[in-house]
Amino acid sequence: MKKKIALVTGGYTGESVISLKSATEVAKSLDREKYTVFKILIYPGDWYHETESGEKISVDLNDFSILLNDQKITFDGVFNILHGSPGEDGKLAGYFDMIGIPYTTCDALTSAITMNKGYTKAIVQDIPELYVAKSLQLFENTGENTAKILKELRLPLFVKPNNGGSSIGMSKVKNPEELQEALDKAFAEDNQVLVEEFVSGREFSIGVFKAAGTTTVLPATEIVSSKEFFDFEAKYTPGITEEITPGRMSEEEVERVKRVVATVYQKLNCKGAVRVDYFLEFETNKFYFIEINTVPGQTETSLITQQVRAIGMEIKDFYTALIEEMFH
Repeated sequence: MKKKIALVTGGYTGESVISLKSATEVAKSLDREKYTVFKILIYPGDWYHETESGEKISVDLNDFSILLNDQKITFDGVFNILHGSPGEDGKLAGYFDMIGIPYTTCDALTSAITMNKGYTKAIVQDIPELYVAKSLQLFENTGENTAKILKELRLPLFVKPNNGGSSIGMSKVKNPEELQEALDKAFAEDNQVLVEEFVSGREFSIGVFKAAGTTTVLPATEIVSSKEFFDFEAKYTPGITEEITPGRMSEEEVERVKRVVATVYQKLNCKGAVRVDYFLEFETNKFYFIEINTVPGQTETSLITQQVRAIGMEIKDFYTALIEEMFH
C-alpha cells in the first residue's frame, strides 16, 4: 500500500512565495512508487487541496482530511515545506501533534524557539567551539534604544526582526545616525528586534538531517556575495551571489564545523532537515552561529539541494529518507 502524504505549502507571511516554489520542486522529486502525494495549501482561513483540474477542495480541520470523489482521504504523514508561519514557527506542528499525524520537520517547541533568533542563541551559546555575536534583544521601539545600543555594542551592527525569515526588514548600520531608521524598518516586521555586532568573516550555510537513526552533516556551502550581506535580493536573484559547494575550508575547519553543527542539531532537538548559517571569522577562524532554519528552501537552486547532490545522493532518496524517518 502506498502511503498517502500531504505536501503542505502556502503560509501566512511573505515567504509563502518561496514555499510554493519549494513545494513544486519537492512534488517533482517525491517517489511516486512509494507515496501518493496531495498538495495542501494553507492560507489564513483557507486550507485546501487543488485537484489536477484546478478544483479547490476544502480541508476538514477536525482530522485534516479531504473529500475526493465522495471518498474521505486521511493522510499517513505530512511533508512540511511551509516556510515562516504557521509551518516553521511550531503552530502547525502543534496542530498535527494534537490530531496525531507525523510530519517531516521539528516539533512544536523546537520550531517555536528556533523562530526566535535571540532565544536560539541563548540555548546554543555554551556549545564548545561555538561563538555568538554580542547582541541586544529589544521588545519595543522606544527613544532610549539608540543610546543604549551605542553604549553597549560596537558599530557596525546588524538590525533584524527577531522572528523574520528571508532577511526581510534587515539592515546593516555603520553610522549612529542610520540606527533609528533601521530600528523602524525592523519593528515594522516584528515586535521584537535583535541588534548584534557585525562579525567579519567568511559566510557559510550547512544542511544537517537525521534519517535511519543517523545524523548526517552535509558539505557546507560558502556564500560569496557582491552585496554587503545575504539579503532577500541576494538570496533570490541569480548572479548576485556566488555559492560554492563544498565551501572552501581546511580539514580542521570541516571537522570542527561538523562537530558544532551536529551538537546544535541535538541540543535544539531538531528533526528532519535543517540549515545552519554561520561565519568563520577572519583572522581567528572562530565559528560564529548566525541562525538556524528548520524548514529550509527546497527549490532547484536551494543550498540543501546543492549539498545533497554534493554527497552523491539523489534528491528523491533524500526526501524518501526524511519521510521514512517520521514514521520511526
